[in-house]
Amino acid sequence: MTIWHTLSNTHLNQAEQLAQLIHESDALVVGIGAGMSAADGFTYIGSRFETAFPDFIEKYHFLDMLQASLHSFEDWEEYWAFQSRFVALNYLDQPIGPSYIDLRQILETKPYHVITTNADNAFWITDYDPGKVFHIQGEYGLWQCSEHCHQQTYRDDSLIRQMIKEQQDMKIPSHLVPHCPKCHAPFEINKRNEEKGMVEDADFDAQQQRYESFLSQHETGRVLYLEIGVGHTTPQFIKHPFWKRVADNPDALFVTLNHKHYRLPQPIRKQSIELTQHIATLLNETKAYYFNAHVQ
Repeated sequence: MTIWHTLSNTHLNQAEQLAQLIHESDALVVGIGAGMSAADGFTYIGSRFETAFPDFIEKYHFLDMLQASLHSFEDWEEYWAFQSRFVALNYLDQPIGPSYIDLRQILETKPYHVITTNADNAFWITDYDPGKVFHIQGEYGLWQCSEHCHQQTYRDDSLIRQMIKEQQDMKIPSHLVPHCPKCHAPFEINKRNEEKGMVEDADFDAQQQRYESFLSQHETGRVLYLEIGVGHTTPQFIKHPFWKRVADNPDALFVTLNHKHYRLPQPIRKQSIELTQHIATLLNETKAYYFNAHVQ
């Protein structure tokens, strides 16, 4: 059975189909968005958000944690009161995601590289190879100068813990606000914004170079571009580049795992498949089929 036959093999369920496609691929380029972490319960809405930030929700009427994390707070003391709790919840203390383990075990049997718009700790806590993951949108555990005066990131987990412990009335003490050692502007979380972009340090550059090197090594052949939980908030990082690479390689396939439907470009529809089963369930079942049928 060829990779093309698998696309038309309708008697397979979604997990069997994905396992077969992975088995037949020469390499995988994997794009991961917020939907994958959400599938493991790390959502930005509902009780997880409401339990951690009841005071901020009451004051600002936030609808979700993403909206809240992008808010222009009244001062840096309030900014870091929110962000310290946010970082602890979504980075320092975020538990293991079973979907990430299932995916890692599959990927380790193939040449692969991951690009993610997520900034949480999901890859590190599940022991992914750091040389095979590109965090294109930064990481919540890192800081950058709010004026972007130089390309370096910083980290101080103990200060984050201290901010949480000592904050009162939605503010941290002023002396706990971290500042840039170069220009003395306050630090902010290392993530991209529309106005200034993002500080991209030497480690970011190395991640990008490794990712681009992998892409250049796999411009032809049966490359599976696997998109998991990626929406349309920042399509320029994963979705659109994946579409272009599939269009440029007649032997490549684009497979998306998402319960939402996004219109696919006409030129790649015959090289694409949409899988809509719950991501966590689908990856777990795919792992079982994959190792039972294809990996001894």
